[in-house]
Formats: sequence, C-alpha cells, structure tokens
Amino acid sequence: MRKLAAYLRRNDQRIIRVGRERLRQLLHSHQITFQRTRTWKESRDPDKDRKLDRIEEVIRRFPDRCFAFDQFGPLSIRPCHGATWAPESRPTRLPATYHRTHGIRYFHGCYSLGDDQVWGVSRRRKGADHTLAALKSIRAARPDGAPIYVILDNLSANKTPAIRAWAERNKVELCFTPTNASWANPIEAQFGPLRTFTMSGSNHRNHTVLARAMQDYLRWRNQHARHPDVLAAQRRERARIRSEHQRRWGRPRTTRQPTLPGVGGQRTRRSPRSGLR
Repeated sequence: MRKLAAYLRRNDQRIIRVGRERLRQLLHSHQITFQRTRTWKESRDPDKDRKLDRIEEVIRRFPDRCFAFDQFGPLSIRPCHGATWAPESRPTRLPATYHRTHGIRYFHGCYSLGDDQVWGVSRRRKGADHTLAALKSIRAARPDGAPIYVILDNLSANKTPAIRAWAERNKVELCFTPTNASWANPIEAQFGPLRTFTMSGSNHRNHTVLARAMQDYLRWRNQHARHPDVLAAQRRERARIRSEHQRRWGRPRTTRQPTLPGVGGQRTRRSPRSGLR
C-alpha cells in the first residue's frame, strides 16, 4: 500500500495525493486485493461439454459401477519436505541429494466411487499394457458382466486400439476427460492424501521401501475411508485443484474474474472457500 501511494504521487501524467488508509478503503470498495498471479491451460477440446456431461451422468446415475483410473508420478527417490514431530528448536533435517540413481516410477491407481476404495501398483513406465492390466483389475471388481464405467484421461497409452477392443468386448465404457482437464477425474482428490501420508517429510531409501509405504497407507485408508484425517486431506486437495484451475468440482465456472490490465494475459483471483465437498 505504501509503494502504491508513493507511485501515485510520483506519476508524471496525473499526480494523486492520497493517504494509505483512504487508498485501502477505495480498493476495498472496488473489491481489489493484492494477490499472486496464476496461469493455467483452458481446455480447447471441441467435445469438452459432452465429455464433462457424460462424466457427471455416470457419477450420478451409476456410482456403484463407476471407477476412476490415473497415473501418479513421476516418483523419484529424494528427501521430501513436510511436517513432523520434533524437539523444540531442533527440526528434522533432510539431507541433500546430488546423485539420484534409482530412476523413477509411476503409481497406477484405481478408485471405486461406490465402495470408496483405492488400489494400485507402482510401474517403471506408463504403457498401454499397464493400463490394460489396471482396467482388468477394475473389471474383476464387478465380475457380474454388467456394464461398468471408467473415467480416465487422454493419455495415448489409455486409448490404444487393443484397449478399446477389450473394453467393447467386456462392457467397459471409457469416459475420457477433456484435453487439459484432468481435474475432472475423481481420483485426483485421492492422490493428495497419498502424497501427504506417504511422501511428506520422508526420505525413503529406494523404490521398494516407497512402494511398501504406499501399499501400507492404501490398506489403512481402505479400512478407515471416513477417517477425519483422510477426509480433511481430500478436501484440501479438492480446494487446491479448484484454486489452481478456477473450477468447481466436475464443471467449469460460468463466470470468470476480470483480467487486470498490464498482467500479460495472466489472471489474478482469490481462491474460492465455499462449496467444499
């Protein structure tokens, strides 16, 4: 506020002398606050509305037969910052890493909306064979032969001809999210708690230890799906997705915040706080 008032006083075109308190009142009356700039990609998928409508329809009409699939990663072996219990004035210190020789992994996760259960496995890469194996595990969760619906993104490994042919034979409808709109996948909110409880404040020795920690969390999480800590972590992840993409969960916002002049196409906005689910 002090810098803005000084700038107005030094303006060569029009000198404005105003106190900081009056300037604050004027900005407040016009609902202008000091915020960080954010950028994001708008989906240009021509079928965006149709895909979002179909995702919302299957979630609403067939929750017991609706699943979500996505890849989480890349996961590397490195110290991760976080919050831990420690003696006062002696925080836990993480070592620096200069050579990372363990490579990366990807967690292929599946989420059952009706059962509120999450399962998955770590892989070395994201391939069509791994996606097909995940889809088969989802099909096995409902072995009655009735149709099921799987929400997944537009990764090329998720929609090969072999996967499409298998899905048609086994009554699996693939509901793809629009391009640059992976936020519409319900499993995204499950990856936040997975990251919080297994990677925050950790220093795993190798990928085997990390994979065991993730499986231990999934077993505990599936037994305590309504635990307050799990629900709070899911709410934080949904709020983060909404604040980054300026979206309600599952649908685009109908109104947009105005773009301030001189920001170079980037929008400034306030993170929404209402409507948490």
